[in-house]
Amino acid sequence: MHELLSPAGDMESLYQAIHNGADAIYLGMKRFGARKFSKNFSREEIIDAIKVAHLYGVKIYVTMNTLVKDSEVDSFLDDVTFLYENGVDAILMQDFGMISLVRKMYPELVIHASTQFNNSSIDTIKFLYDMGIKRVVLSRELTLEEIKSIDVPIEKEVFIHGALCISYSGNCLMSSMMGGRSGNRGECAGSCRLKYDLFKDDKLIKKDKYLLSTREFSTIYNFDELLDSDIASFKIEGRMKSPEYVGFITRFYRKLIDREKFNIEEELNNLKTLFNRKFTNGNLFNDKEFMNTDTPNHIGLEIGKVIGVEKDKIKIKLNRRLNQEDGIRFLESGKGLIVNYLYDDKMKLISSSEDIVYIDNKIELKSNDRVFKTYDKLLNDKLKKYELKRIPVSISLIARKGEKIKLIFNDGINCIEVEGNTVEEAKTAPISSERIKEQLEKLGNTPFTSKDIELDIDDNIFISIKELNDLRRECSKLLIEKREYSKRNIVKNEVIFEKGNSSISDYNVASVYTEEQLITCLDLGFKRIYVNDLNLYNKYKDKVEVYYFVRRNLFNIKDNLQDKNIISEYFDFNNMYGNYSLNVYNIYTAYFLDKLGLKSIPVSVELSDEEIDSLYNNFYNKFSYYPNFEVLVYGKVENMIIKNDRLELDDNDTYQLVDFKNRKFNVFYKDGLTHILNYENINRRNNNYIKRYDFYDEDKEQIEKIINN
Repeated sequence: MHELLSPAGDMESLYQAIHNGADAIYLGMKRFGARKFSKNFSREEIIDAIKVAHLYGVKIYVTMNTLVKDSEVDSFLDDVTFLYENGVDAILMQDFGMISLVRKMYPELVIHASTQFNNSSIDTIKFLYDMGIKRVVLSRELTLEEIKSIDVPIEKEVFIHGALCISYSGNCLMSSMMGGRSGNRGECAGSCRLKYDLFKDDKLIKKDKYLLSTREFSTIYNFDELLDSDIASFKIEGRMKSPEYVGFITRFYRKLIDREKFNIEEELNNLKTLFNRKFTNGNLFNDKEFMNTDTPNHIGLEIGKVIGVEKDKIKIKLNRRLNQEDGIRFLESGKGLIVNYLYDDKMKLISSSEDIVYIDNKIELKSNDRVFKTYDKLLNDKLKKYELKRIPVSISLIARKGEKIKLIFNDGINCIEVEGNTVEEAKTAPISSERIKEQLEKLGNTPFTSKDIELDIDDNIFISIKELNDLRRECSKLLIEKREYSKRNIVKNEVIFEKGNSSISDYNVASVYTEEQLITCLDLGFKRIYVNDLNLYNKYKDKVEVYYFVRRNLFNIKDNLQDKNIISEYFDFNNMYGNYSLNVYNIYTAYFLDKLGLKSIPVSVELSDEEIDSLYNNFYNKFSYYPNFEVLVYGKVENMIIKNDRLELDDNDTYQLVDFKNRKFNVFYKDGLTHILNYENINRRNNNYIKRYDFYDEDKEQIEKIINN
């Protein structure tokens, strides 16, 4: 049984998802969700959402999948408690400290590991399973073959449709470093949807293109392969999209899951009208057609071409229907409008056409262009009027003379029984079985429909129509209340924290790319040197200071470990060092990493100097010892790490992406990954922590100058 999991950004989207066939719905509250700029749900709305979803047998998962600062921990836990008490089916989380703490506090609360946790490695997935995580939302970089090979007894959730991140989720710092809006905090500004130039060795090779903008993900044509897999949940992205879109795409995939026959091409055209920036099968099916560098926006469905432009009118030859009040876009010019008035070739107003038409040139279009429909008024009106879902119930009536009448509703899980008056023998005309069934089937104003009716009645009895109606209404009312009720008596454990050994360290470590950098750092007395190149590591591994910087986002981490390692993903990494991609934002993440045996705690590069100092002091105040914090004090942060070569780079060549502010981002491709570094170096003040320096293209003289300043 595959679950269909749909998004909801507001209550109307929730209703659309429920009544169009979702088995479960994920949504966010006003805080701590990875879609901060969606409408999201208040506490009152959350309670209503859980009730209505559970009424229809649909599960609710709430996204609390941002990184959490120390000052927010109490609020975060308060929201968790609220959701637990009100019967949420699961909470999606990213922050390792919060996952660890909540697992200990509420051992019976179901937690799903968000894709923001970066679930790209089988070792990470095993690690999460051992923590007691029920489900993992797998990284969109994994192929179907890799997913099938994951032999961990954990539920697998996989995206099947919607927007794609170009970077590994949870690994993208582009928005944060460029403008202070962290994707890890639900504030992503969509830096990947901006225009960039690409330079190779200072020579412009691509100009003014959306070089990081992906197509829309779709598995429509490969869906049978997914149905034959052990994937537990099929997830649709779209909490920022319209309710009509949510309803449509939910119904589309419901039909595919149920293997229902329908006109896929016709529905695909409707989908293109609702949202389309070209489609890709994604990494899931190794699709090479992955990017749309021409536009990051909805382009719609092609419906014709401009064959004439005048100052006041645009002449269009249609190949598909255009209606008054539709929205259209002219592809090359990028201009668009709502068709308020539509004219035929005799300049008479019409409401619809598939032939030659004229529209008002209110956008000052200058030249012939291709025409795409981006909004279909009739389609959207149709999608607003969805058919309400009905819950089948088995109805039983027992009516014995001299005993109280009993009516029973059974939905397959719950059984409701109500009693009426004592059954009497009919004095004149007895009530017929047909009339009883007719009254009991009148469930029109309820969410129920009659599956079957069983009567166990004596002959020649009298039951008033009013009593049958009253019994039916009471059964319906009680069954609704039973299905809606989700309140829980929560099981809460006291969490005991063990004291550790204080480790106040003040020395230098470095990450290097070249042999010159490595030798320079050895000469300068760096205590640890992280080497990205395996050949370089093998050459110098006998040096006590040299550690291997394990390649990020490996499917099998343990198979690629060396004797001494720095690691970037979560797994059973006892006696290793960690990279800042572990996203240490609060004292609980630091504490639980320390207890796992991580030899230093790499603080998130998104925290300010003041926040790092506060983190350090808060840790001591809570746990009574000092951790071994490691802080990046110099270097270019890795803004994105991308699977495959999406920019068409050559190995070992020097590239730069340049944005509209002329900020230059170093880019390189190595070992199957594209790396994008920030446009400027971090330069933090000195402090009492382990100081990490990341050297990229600095030479010996530059490194010495940086260290001695």
